[in-house]
Amino acid sequence: MPDSLRGREVILAGGAGGIGSAITELLVAEGARVTVGYRTNRDRAARWEASTTVVQADLTTEAGRIRLLDASPALYAVVVLAGDPARVADPERIESAMQRSHDANYLGPILFAREAARRMHAASTPGAIVLLSTMQANALFPGSTVYAAQKAAIQHAARILAREYRGAANIRINVVSPGITAAGMAEASIAAGKYDRFVQDGTLARFGRAHDVARAIRFFLEPDNYITGQVLCVDGGITL
Repeated sequence: MPDSLRGREVILAGGAGGIGSAITELLVAEGARVTVGYRTNRDRAARWEASTTVVQADLTTEAGRIRLLDASPALYAVVVLAGDPARVADPERIESAMQRSHDANYLGPILFAREAARRMHAASTPGAIVLLSTMQANALFPGSTVYAAQKAAIQHAARILAREYRGAANIRINVVSPGITAAGMAEASIAAGKYDRFVQDGTLARFGRAHDVARAIRFFLEPDNYITGQVLCVDGGITL
């Protein structure tokens, strides 16, 4: 793509993680003015201090969401990569895990996206918002209730926001739904061989890479993009 994002302000909430680092690298190379938000892993975020603005912000709190948005006053785009796998082995802890998942995977991200859209609309700034979901929101994977339901809710809420801000506002809101990707939450599971059967039986040609997802996110950020309210599955076809 042309360097159409050069000089544009983009917030990457969770931009220091596995997939986040891939899209951060891509946008920095294009000359975008990137703000990387992180919640707790300061050391991981520090690698981007020379080329981006790094902000500590917990999206599950109002103060964190405001702090991150205030760091980019001429906002063009937001990508929400932050989340929590909310894994739980003890059945007695499912309720608390569901609450944690709700806050980290749905409530915080969608409130952040809504406030970003409101600010962009108030400033009459056309732009783009991309939220991250998961293959587990698009197909039935046993044992994924705690995590997948909140990610499915993100998809529906994003489409509602897209409808609210379509047309004259020209704020495009889309979702990228990764499959088994060798980065972030799935990296340890791939290393443990949990998903090997999908490659061995021909369901997948290979596991996804962080840059597969980053390129899909970048597609939605293109200023001349004509797409809104959609979910793009970057999953090698596993949800088929």
